This record gives sequence, C-alpha cells and structure tokens, in this order.
Amino acid sequence: MERLESYVEGQWIAGQGAPHPLVNPATEEPLAETSTDGLDLAAAVAFARTVGGPSLRALTFAERGELLRAMSRAAHAHRDALIDVAIQNGGNTRGDAKFDVDGAIGTLAYYADLGAQLGDARLLADGEGAQLGRSPRFFGQHILVPRPGVAVHINAFNFPAWGLAEKAACALLAGMPVITKPATSTALVAFRLMKIFTERAPLPRGALSFVAGPPGDLLAHLGGEDVLAFTGSSATGAALRLLPGLARESVRVNVEADSLNGAVLGPDVDPGSETYAMFLRDVVRDMTQKAGQKCTAIRRIFVPASVIATVRADLVDRLRDARVGDPAQDGVTVGPLTTADQLRGVRAGIERLAAGAEVALGGDGPFEKIGVPEGKGYFVPPTLLVAGGPDGAPAAHEHEVFGPVATLFPYDGGAAHAVALLRRGRGSLVCSVYSDDRGFAAEVLLGVAPYHGRVLLGSERIADQAPGPGTVLPQTIHGGPGRAGGGEELGGLRGLHLYSQRTAVQGSRPILEAILGTKGELRHAPAPAKP
Repeated sequence: MERLESYVEGQWIAGQGAPHPLVNPATEEPLAETSTDGLDLAAAVAFARTVGGPSLRALTFAERGELLRAMSRAAHAHRDALIDVAIQNGGNTRGDAKFDVDGAIGTLAYYADLGAQLGDARLLADGEGAQLGRSPRFFGQHILVPRPGVAVHINAFNFPAWGLAEKAACALLAGMPVITKPATSTALVAFRLMKIFTERAPLPRGALSFVAGPPGDLLAHLGGEDVLAFTGSSATGAALRLLPGLARESVRVNVEADSLNGAVLGPDVDPGSETYAMFLRDVVRDMTQKAGQKCTAIRRIFVPASVIATVRADLVDRLRDARVGDPAQDGVTVGPLTTADQLRGVRAGIERLAAGAEVALGGDGPFEKIGVPEGKGYFVPPTLLVAGGPDGAPAAHEHEVFGPVATLFPYDGGAAHAVALLRRGRGSLVCSVYSDDRGFAAEVLLGVAPYHGRVLLGSERIADQAPGPGTVLPQTIHGGPGRAGGGEELGGLRGLHLYSQRTAVQGSRPILEAILGTKGELRHAPAPAKP
C-alpha cells in the first residue's frame, strides 16, 4: 500500500507510528496510508520562515508569478493522472474531478498573470497617498508588504487540488512561504500534486511545504507574523480561534466554514423562460455536483408560493435523471460521499430536516447504485425536501447537510420576504437571485449583501455564460460573514491582503516618492485582467 510522505525542510519524510488509511469511498477499498508521527513540525515552521520567506521576498512579483505559471503548466501536463486519482480517492465523477483539478490549474495561471502585470515591484501601494499638513510636503501613503512569517493552510476534503492551489497562489505571489495540510481522507490527490510541483516546477527551498496527515503540534509554533487559513466546519473554525497560542500571539486567522446558501426565484420569472431554465440548472447542478459536497452548494430554495408545485415537479423530474454509483463506471453522475462519518452525518441531517418537511425525492429509502458491491460505498441519493410553508422546516435554516440535499420553501413573492428568509442563514458564502425585474433584484441585493460574501444575479442576459453560484472564480472573493466564517480569499489582488502587512508611511513627499516610487519598487495594484 502506498505510504504518503510529508515534504518539510526541503525533503520528503515519512511519518512513523500508526497510519491513517485512505480509501476509495465507492468500494471502501484501501488505497494509501499516512502519518505525521515523528515529524519535527517546529523545525518545519522555522525552515519555512527563515529559508523560504527570504527567498520569496527577494523575488519581484513577476518572478513569483513565473513560479506559479510553472506550477500551473506542470499540473496541466499531468491533468489526466490527477483526475484519475480524484475519481479513486475522492469518489468524484470524471466531471467533478475535472472541476477540482482544472480549478487548481486555472487559479494558478490567473495569479501568474497578475504577477506579470505587477512587474518588477516587491511591494504595493494601497490606494492613493494623502496630504497630511498645511502644504503638500507632509505626505502619507499606505503600502502593502509581505508578512515575514509562514502561512499555514488547512484545507477541506472536497477540493484537495483546488483548495491547495487557490490558497498557495495568493500567499506565494504575496511573498509568503506556505505549509499546506490537506484533509487526510482525500490527501492522495494533494500528495500527487505536490510531487509534481517538487519534480516539475521546483520552488525556492522552504517556499512550499506539505504535511500529509494530522497536524500534530503544527499550530503551536505560530506567532504574530504568521497566518492561518482554514476551510472546514464552523465548529472547528471556532475552536481554532480560541486556541490560547493563536489568541495570545494575535495570529491572523482566516476561516471559511459552513454555509446555508440560498437561491431565490423572482415572481416575474415564468416557467419555460431562459431565466427559469437557468434557475433549475443551477439548483440541480449544485445538488449533484461533487455529491453536493461543496461549501457553495445551494441548500435552501425559495420560490413564490404560486409556482411551488411546478418548481417541485420540475426539480424532481430532473433529479430523477441522476445516476448514483461508482464514479469509475460510465454514465454515473453522482458519486459517493467521501467518508463513512460523512455518510452517517448526512443521513442524520436528512432525518432532522424531514421532521419539519416532506421528502419529495430521495431520503432514506432504497435506491439503485451502479457498479457498487452489495453493502459497500458511502452513497446518498439526491434528496429534495419541501417545507409546508415559509416558516416550516426550521432546521434547514440552522443545520447544513453536507451532501446532495436541499429544501424548497414557498415565499409570498415579495423581495422583503425573500430577504428575511435568506437572512435566517446567519451569513453565507453565496446566494443567487433569478429575476429579470431590476427593481426586485436590486431590493434583494441590497437586503442580503451584508449577509453574503457573493451574490449572483441570474437573468436571461447571462443565462448562457454564468457557471452558477457554486463555482468560485479567482477574480471575485470567496468567503462570507457570520456562520460562513467571516473570512475572505481570492478576489484578484485582494487575495494578497491576507498575507501582507498594511503600513502607513508618513514623511516628506519627495523623500517618500524617491524611496517608494522612483526606485521601481512600488506599484499601484492594477485592475485584474478580464477572463
């Protein structure tokens, strides 16, 4: 059986002690094992800080961008092999595996392009300068400089390639070394990707380290100059924030967590229209893609009460076409959940939601599984629940079921009612509003924007272009307030801010301009190129 190693202090090292198994979630067949016992993680942190950090900060943005470009090209050259591993270890269909792997490749390429735009600068101006005295001579300018510590990334199980790449791209371009730790259950994809980077696109020593397995005492060695970026459950995120060492040292912590994302169908949208077709397509995709195990998936669906019967029938009709089974089999469109624990959690979650809603499709009844040995695999069929009224199914506003599950609610057709229902999620990563009525869309947008990191306004004008609310694009931020964790990633050059120190420089304007401008070291952040 393959033993996954960690890449620390510039070398591959195998952990000792009892291993943690990785399995194929469709067949439960063991694939690999890993351990971090015996690794000197204090030394790994120190090596990244003292060796990787100075090496990265010595490079210009353009040079760091070229490192990212090499990583993107190396991953693309091994794309098919990575997809195959994602099918085996992640339980992904081929389309879902492409979604993860291509997301990683594209995000690295996008930030490589930003590096090229920034050119030979090593720090950024943050906004325009300001006159501070009676004359223009006394001047102030905010700048962004790389933080001198290490960025520790703890990534989620559902996007082992994309999660690694999106966080690393921002940190490395900002000039901060990275220690990345994937979720153990699907670490095989991240491990293979890291092998490709070290062999085909080597970075400066210490710039990118990799921990395969439990984090051990990794977080105990972080200080005030470091960054921790975590993606996972809100309970774990809250526990991390309360760790005494992180609190005492004021470690910068970014959390992306649970999210009860909502979709709203406007009262102006007629069944059969392009906007209605977009709405159905997005909901069905988000319920079935990655077996519903996406932090951006639609969990709550709000439609005018006058059309709820039609929407229910149309969603059930489309979801019935989903084929559940071993993703290595032709024709399968919904693979398994990733672990046995997740299977138990999703089943319990469906039971909790069903206490206040009707199961229109799926649930705990028997269903066909293609190409799966009897009694094997962590499968749940696409499950649609329908609340008896806008105040029904209260658990759907409190508990995220991380699988192919969503709840349909009626509302009175007014923007204010839709906003009130969306807000009951107490902060989400994304919501989507499907309407060709600009007034309705504007009222919902202004009402929900403070509660969401991203809002997609779906309409017939973009029905053939938008990839849906479940797709994270590097040009716009990913994160959300409240229960979604309060964090923020990506967003073009905004993604570099987490890994940079904003400093106000005050002094004589000619001296500041000489130090920051005429030596070719300062650049104002350009607008990201259009995709």
